[in-house]
Amino acid sequence: MNFEFSDEQRQLHDVVERYLGEQYGFDRYQSIKRSEAGWDASVWRALADLGVLAITVPAAQGGLGFGPVETLAMMGDCGRSLLLEPLLGSAVIATAALRKFAGETAAAELLTALATGEKIAVLAHHESDARFENRRVSTTARRIGANYRLDGHKGVVLHAAAADVLLVSARTSGEADDADGVSMFLVPRSAPGLVLDAYPIVDGRRAADVYLKGVEVPAASRVGSEGHALGAIEAALDIGLAALCADAVGVMQALLDATVDYVRQRQQFGQPIGRFQALQHRIADMLVHLEQARSMSYLAALRCTDENVDERRRALSAAKVVIGQSGRFIGQQAVQLHGGIGMTDELKVSHWFKRLTADQLMFGDSDTHLQRYAALTRGR
Repeated sequence: MNFEFSDEQRQLHDVVERYLGEQYGFDRYQSIKRSEAGWDASVWRALADLGVLAITVPAAQGGLGFGPVETLAMMGDCGRSLLLEPLLGSAVIATAALRKFAGETAAAELLTALATGEKIAVLAHHESDARFENRRVSTTARRIGANYRLDGHKGVVLHAAAADVLLVSARTSGEADDADGVSMFLVPRSAPGLVLDAYPIVDGRRAADVYLKGVEVPAASRVGSEGHALGAIEAALDIGLAALCADAVGVMQALLDATVDYVRQRQQFGQPIGRFQALQHRIADMLVHLEQARSMSYLAALRCTDENVDERRRALSAAKVVIGQSGRFIGQQAVQLHGGIGMTDELKVSHWFKRLTADQLMFGDSDTHLQRYAALTRGR
């Protein structure tokens, strides 16, 4: 099997790598991280101008119509650069959720606005008591005349405070764990009754708990037919999980590169510590874990749109487990080989380690996906 990027994929990778390498250095990352918003609108506009925000938007809505492999080609650079802007939430997950309904006016118009960077949208689906079970939706949507009234709570919604529109899942019928009965609504962030409790997560990206208290939206804001949105939401989350795996692999590569450079320069007993065989063995182990993780990120990208849902989730859970374990090993080795300075905010290593920690926990940690993989394997 050929794992080389095509010319278009390589060009996309090179464009993103060049821009982030030149314009999104460590100093700028720290400045954006300390800012009130936690992201930079000028960076977002630049990504839009480069076409990055349009890569998975259908051509009919002004996008490039690319898929998960092209997303993989750019996400590694985002991880390496510690990108804080809502690329994963808006350009990947929300766009994937809306693509299923591109034939509808509201979804098509929003897709066009996402492609140009005019608007930012994020999916607000997971709830605090769901433990990453996608079917569990307690937020309700009740029909009141020509409107729907939304009540509920969404937990740890990535980049919610930066969004212009929230794609909110809510139950229009059935019980909390039913597969049917879930609808999706386009809810403006400024809607009366919508309250955000925003905070930074461990790596500096921003998230928020979203509270919906009698939020009324017109029936036209519902995307798709009533009660049948869960499949599209789960498919979008699976695409996001594959992109997250690629982000983590980019961080691991950056940690390995930084560690190799450090042990070549750090002197002890009159020679670089990289000449010590014990440290060479540890770096070799880091490389083995990195290549395993990279292989699984390719698997995730290739399988995340598989129509066989069980096989798709089985592959994605396997990738999440291996990448989570590899990330922990590489991160710990990088910090230890750098010594005490590896834990300081002044060195990028500590920030990469935090990024890996956040990626490992997002969309379900390694234990969650290991249990899911075991259950799907038994079912198989």
